[in-house]
Amino acid sequence: MIPAEKAHLGIAAGSHPGRKGKNNEDQFAVAAFTLNQPQATPVVFAIVADGIGGHRAGEVASNIAVEMICDAVSVSNASQPLAIMEAAMIRASQTIQAQGSNSETLFGMGTTAVCAWVIGGQLYSAHVGNSRLYLLRGRKLIQLNVDHTWVREAVDAGALTTEQARAHPHANIIRRYLGSETTPEVDLRIRTDRNSQAEKENQGFRLRSGDRLLLCSDGLNDMVNDQEIGALLAQPDLNKTADDLITAANQAGGKDNITVVILEMPHKRGLGVIRENFRHISPQLAISYAGLTLMGIAIISALALYLVQIFKR
Repeated sequence: MIPAEKAHLGIAAGSHPGRKGKNNEDQFAVAAFTLNQPQATPVVFAIVADGIGGHRAGEVASNIAVEMICDAVSVSNASQPLAIMEAAMIRASQTIQAQGSNSETLFGMGTTAVCAWVIGGQLYSAHVGNSRLYLLRGRKLIQLNVDHTWVREAVDAGALTTEQARAHPHANIIRRYLGSETTPEVDLRIRTDRNSQAEKENQGFRLRSGDRLLLCSDGLNDMVNDQEIGALLAQPDLNKTADDLITAANQAGGKDNITVVILEMPHKRGLGVIRENFRHISPQLAISYAGLTLMGIAIISALALYLVQIFKR
């Protein structure tokens, strides 16, 4: 891929250590590219990593993850995005684990990581841990990935409700992370509906005009519920939205580092909007719309001819 000076998506991002005096162990990166091919497809890659470990170890782990994964993506040809992200995450995990094992100050360090790779208008994602990827489509907010936490497993098993999970003392126990002794399984599923399973087959998910993606560390969603995140994410100004999300988390307590990255698909105008909308309606309804359109054209044409005849007289 070739680095691009300008991204085809709207981008806003920010990070804050929170209000508890913690060192900021979050890391993020966003990069724009163009595929080296005749079509020159635009590409954006984004990652958020949330470090784990005492002293400054978490910061070291998240930095290793972001650098190694971004490097692997940037030198690739983007032909196999899932395999590229999966291999890069595993290598990063092994590097973090090795460095932690050889240092007393870094022992036990680790990090979460969530990636969003948008190639043209298609989304590919990979994650390990509890950093989240959201989609805002219209006014509907959907969490596209699944938290690798003890409480998430308890909710899925029916042992806890979602509200009980938010206040549970084990809410932040992470089941998978980069840097663990055993190689973590990289999650390559995308959940496109709250009532459906997150499936690998959803990779390459086609984004629509105006869609917004939010990558964030748990310092945001632990403090701010999804309803409020959705309302803030729907604001028109991207930079203000990023600032307001961080402010909301701090106003709610700011117990952890807070990082947000927002990506927005460009808004289409005119016929582009019509074509986009027609992709998502039934064939029967599309035929009805087409019939009404033709009828309207015929009526307007007849009226125009009638007016011409009047003016001639």
